[in-house]
Amino acid sequence: MASFTETYNPRKILDDPEFRILKEGENPGPDANIAAFYNPAHEIHLVQKPKLKPGPGQVLVHVRATGICGSDVHFWQHGRIGDSMVVEDECGSGHESAGEVVEVGEGVTQWKAGTKLYLLSDTARSDLPSLGDRVAIEAGVPCSQPACDACRTGRYNACPDVVFFSTPPYHGTLTRWHLHPAQWLHRLPAEVSYEEGALCEPLAVALAGIERSGLRLGDPLLICGAGPIGLITLVAARAAGAEPIVITDLFQNRLDFAKQLVPGVRTVLIERSSTSKEQAAKIKEVADCSLAVALECTGVQSSIHTAIYSVQFGGKVFIIGVGKSEQTFPFMHLSANEIDVQFQYRYANQYPKAVRLVAGGLINIKPLVTHRFKLEDAVSAFHVAADPAQGAIKVQIQD
Repeated sequence: MASFTETYNPRKILDDPEFRILKEGENPGPDANIAAFYNPAHEIHLVQKPKLKPGPGQVLVHVRATGICGSDVHFWQHGRIGDSMVVEDECGSGHESAGEVVEVGEGVTQWKAGTKLYLLSDTARSDLPSLGDRVAIEAGVPCSQPACDACRTGRYNACPDVVFFSTPPYHGTLTRWHLHPAQWLHRLPAEVSYEEGALCEPLAVALAGIERSGLRLGDPLLICGAGPIGLITLVAARAAGAEPIVITDLFQNRLDFAKQLVPGVRTVLIERSSTSKEQAAKIKEVADCSLAVALECTGVQSSIHTAIYSVQFGGKVFIIGVGKSEQTFPFMHLSANEIDVQFQYRYANQYPKAVRLVAGGLINIKPLVTHRFKLEDAVSAFHVAADPAQGAIKVQIQD
């Protein structure tokens, strides 16, 4: 276990002589391994860090696309999520990534690295360049040890020694070159772009929620929150056959986007002055039937209460979102209506499904990317992602 955690020890990067924070506007060039980092002072900036060589079982990936997750913004602006994920030093962001294999370590046979074109003279050149394997990067790498109950039983998202890139202290995948275990990459078919490959990470979150909530064909469904996770859950739930689907949000522009994404969805604008019971009554009126399942994608207490009051006797409220460490629930309403409340922590065993669903055309996630930035402009990308007035759904950095 020591060797596993030592392999991804974040101090190796921070203590390397090549590591430095770039000045605003500084561009060290296309060969520099630049990345977006945040720190305890709530700063977001570009850094230059070493381009590491892959060791046994590892692969070096040229990261081509990375989405900015709400957790990335939260770590930057608030410095923590809960009590166990705390920014205590410079930390690399990003975990929604896809890219190209450029180098493989000893023992790696399932991945092929690309080759470059070398000019021998003005008229002669070497073999034509070839593209390396295109991959989606699963950011959570568990210990995979036989003694670990979570890993042994396939629930590796519960591994106590998991290295989840971009969760402090581990540096993320929003970088030009990222070193990753070969076993935790997923091949992208030709019909799946890097952009879509990066979106397979939030899609994996949505698929885990749909699977574990027990949502069935024809189930009436409530989705709370039309942010990136809520919207990608909407697309996945429609593919799963939920009907009708009601989605809520505080912002009308997000509900309008949801309508464009899934024209048959029913929308409810949340009014801050209304109580959760009043909102629930409106939701049930719009649904025109009892709601079997609520997929709660905000983690906000008032929204969770609305979900609880919206579902039928024996219904389920499945909470995908993250929120404050301590919250209160309407206990007797839950008890008297036999409502199940269930939670989700990341995901496990979802990436292959996500790739297949996108490749097969069952789920179209392309419209979710509303803003694109170059890696050199990652700081600007973060400011757009953090500003609701910008109307961004998913901001991606592409290289």
